[in-house]
Formats: sequence, structure tokens, C-alpha cells
Amino acid sequence: MLQIKNLHAYYGKSHVLHGVDFDVRPGEILALLGRNGSGRSTTAKAIMGMVDAQGSIQLKGQEILGRKPYEIAHLGIGYVPENRDIFPKITVHQNLMLGQKSARRQGRWSFDEMYEMFPRLKERQHTEAGVLSGGEQQMLTLCRTLMGDPDLIIIDEPTEGLAPKIVELVGEYLKKLKDRGISVLLIEQKLTIAMQISDRALVMGHGSIVFQGTPDSLRADAYTRKEWLEV
Repeated sequence: MLQIKNLHAYYGKSHVLHGVDFDVRPGEILALLGRNGSGRSTTAKAIMGMVDAQGSIQLKGQEILGRKPYEIAHLGIGYVPENRDIFPKITVHQNLMLGQKSARRQGRWSFDEMYEMFPRLKERQHTEAGVLSGGEQQMLTLCRTLMGDPDLIIIDEPTEGLAPKIVELVGEYLKKLKDRGISVLLIEQKLTIAMQISDRALVMGHGSIVFQGTPDSLRADAYTRKEWLEV
């Protein structure tokens, strides 16, 4: 689905990513783990064309490095940023409408499915999004991204600041995406949710990949968890 080779990224003169290599397979959840400042969010922004980058990023065999963010989104990548980026002055339903790439084409997800998955959003569909709780805003951002019918979703720190029950709900939601054939690149600092739902895990440190393997192999690797992760 996504193949990244020798990826370097920069903020001005600051060299942040150093030769990152990994792939995301069709219909899998891949966890990208690491401490704050390790380069995880920069990797997501590089994929989405939001920072200066060099190397190769291919989506379904097509080179996308150098394209504009809206072009990358239209090719099939949905991006859920850490700060959620809802539109606070319009309603929940209007936020979902803005997620559609085309009002004339029905994607894999409908408004009814969004509301069935998250009944709280249905209850508040006519409410301005800015008054929602943090958990509700996270639900809304996820659903708005799905309305664009992506093949791959990059989701950055979806459980940050959420209550344990909402964290479990987000995990179940991400597994449903996998069941629908959508690939997920899950960027997380917390091990718990990532280890429960991911098929494979990567660990970043100082802008490079320092571990690749299964959740079980990461559990067995005490050095990596102690050296590179918040445990």
C-alpha cells in the first residue's frame, strides 16, 4: 500500500529524519512508536507533503513525494493530525460533509454508518463542533477522514488525553477499519493500545527506525522498550 525508502525530512536547516525505510501492507495496522521528538509526526507530515523531504514515498506503486497535500489526499491517504483540526463553528454533520471528496460519489462509508459507530455524534449532529468534549472531537475527526473514502489512514496520537473507555472505543474503531480493507498507520507513544491492535510495530529514535517486528517480538525486546519507549 505504502512504501517509504531512504526518507529524509527537514525543518529549515534542521535535519529531522535520517534515511527512514518501511512499508505499510494492504489491510494491516502498523504501529509507529517512539518518544516525543523521535520523528514520528514528522514522518506523517512528510508522507502528506507538509515538510521538505527527500527520498521515495510510493502509494500503490505511484511516487507521491513532491506532490501537494490535497493531491496526496485525493490519491487515497487520510490524515488525522494530533491536534484534531475540527471546524469549531460549524455543526458535527457539516464537519462530516466537508470530509467528502465528492458529494456525488458514495464511498465505503455513509453518514448513517458514522452515526451507528458513534451514537454520541448522532445525538450531537446539529451541535457546533467546538463545544464537543475531547473524546467526541476525536471521534468526529476520525469519521470526517473516513468520509473521504481513503485506502490508508495515518492517525497521530488518537488516544492522547482520552478517558480509558474512549481509548478502547478508538481501538475497536481502528480494527473495524482493518476489517473493511483500510490500512492504518497508527502513530502512538503509549504501548497498550498499539500492542493490542497492531499487526506489526516500528520504533523510532532520533529520526531513524530502530526496531521493526511483531508486537510479540517487541514485548520480548526489553532493551528496545527501555531505551526508546515510554514504558
